[in-house]
Amino acid sequence: MFRIKKIDSYIFKNFVTLFLMTFLICIFILLMQFLWKHVAELVGKGVSWSVLSEFFIYAIFSLVPMALPLAILLASLMTFGNLGEKFELTAIKSAGISLFRIMRPLIIFIIIICIGAFYFSNYVLPIAQTKLWTLIFSLKQKSPEFDIPVGEFYSGINGVNIYVRQKEDKLLKNMMIYDFSGGFDNATVMVADSGRVQFSKDNKYLLLTLYDGESFENLKRQRVSNSSSSVPYRRETFKLKEILLDFDTEFNRFDESMLQDQHVSKNIKQLTQSIDSVSKIANQRSFNQSKEIVKVHYLGREDFSNQLKIDSSKQDLNKFNTDSIFLSLNQESMVQASAVSIQKAKSMRDVIEYNKIMLDEPVSYVRRHQIEWNRKFTLSFACLIFFFIGAPLGAIIRKGGIGTPIVISVIMFIFYYIIDNTGYKLARDGVWTTYQGMWLSSAILLPIGIFLTYKAVIDATILNTDQYIRLWNDLKSKFLSFKSLIKLKSKSY
Repeated sequence: MFRIKKIDSYIFKNFVTLFLMTFLICIFILLMQFLWKHVAELVGKGVSWSVLSEFFIYAIFSLVPMALPLAILLASLMTFGNLGEKFELTAIKSAGISLFRIMRPLIIFIIIICIGAFYFSNYVLPIAQTKLWTLIFSLKQKSPEFDIPVGEFYSGINGVNIYVRQKEDKLLKNMMIYDFSGGFDNATVMVADSGRVQFSKDNKYLLLTLYDGESFENLKRQRVSNSSSSVPYRRETFKLKEILLDFDTEFNRFDESMLQDQHVSKNIKQLTQSIDSVSKIANQRSFNQSKEIVKVHYLGREDFSNQLKIDSSKQDLNKFNTDSIFLSLNQESMVQASAVSIQKAKSMRDVIEYNKIMLDEPVSYVRRHQIEWNRKFTLSFACLIFFFIGAPLGAIIRKGGIGTPIVISVIMFIFYYIIDNTGYKLARDGVWTTYQGMWLSSAILLPIGIFLTYKAVIDATILNTDQYIRLWNDLKSKFLSFKSLIKLKSKSY
């Protein structure tokens, strides 16, 4: 009967403390990197703190799949590194307790985490990613805060640039407005001595009031004579001019249903249904395309077999010797037949390229969904693998603290990230099947975890520099002796 002993609670307490600390640190670092990528959608938009807090919460949930394996690796490495550095691991082993018995409470805890990670990625993550990307799209469409700087162009209004030399309270002085809403070839330039800006009551329009100025409008589209090189324009002098511009300052959320059919918003059941339904569509479309090419383009035309009165299931095209038929023609017929063949080949190439484009969409759709389906499981498996890499490695190097464990963990995680990203791209581009690409990192790291666990169980010192120096000296001496033996044999001949 399994009973919790003091050693179990001691190791579990140390691991959980380090795990929570490293998990929060990893989330913070990844969140900063994520915010740096999307800083343009947040800065200068004037969104409320409630919207920003939603963004942070959904971003944190979306970063859990990347932070969780790294935290497990770092926590297990630090836990067993501390035990080895303080000689606690040696004392426990001297009492006849094996490494697997020491790791038993943590193995149970990691299995629970793996199960929780699966349910998280299957139920929580799709909702968080849907809300996060909906919020990001909404923030991208949000107009920036209206604040015209002095001495530089303000381009926050779509199609309009405003330049102001001086401000006095709410009055803008020495203004220049470039209106490119009609295109760069039909720009309108306005200069004014002063002006004011105010919003409409619904905050969707910007009223620009100009005083004592001129406007120059390009009338290139209204040019009458094509031979004339001059471009007409219209000049207007005004005392008061009002311009109404579209400038929606409200934060309008997109409907989450826009991402309903995307792979990031689905669980395993929904992904499976989408894969099955779209795969049938892709297969049927591919079958129809190949049938059309054989009938219309390969055989010549659809009623070709009917004209020759040949059963399509028994026809033998090899009985026609095309070379002898072509050589029996006269020169004019040869040229004509060659031109017709080239034209048909080009037509078939165009049809094949068009069919490829038509197939790319459903095939890519299925591939993305299969990648997401496999990702639900790779997260849980990666947590288990990283524990069996970190715990034995910590027991072997016997270095605690935050120095050596962090360096080793970062190197190992970068190695994992490069392999995982490579497999993802190979699966996404169709070079490999999706399960091969998505399970590539697990297939490479699993033998490493088994090897490190075996070495830790037998108390091997794989990171002992003296051992590698001795091995190098042995190899060097053998190489020199082999080289000298060859020289002696060459002299004897």
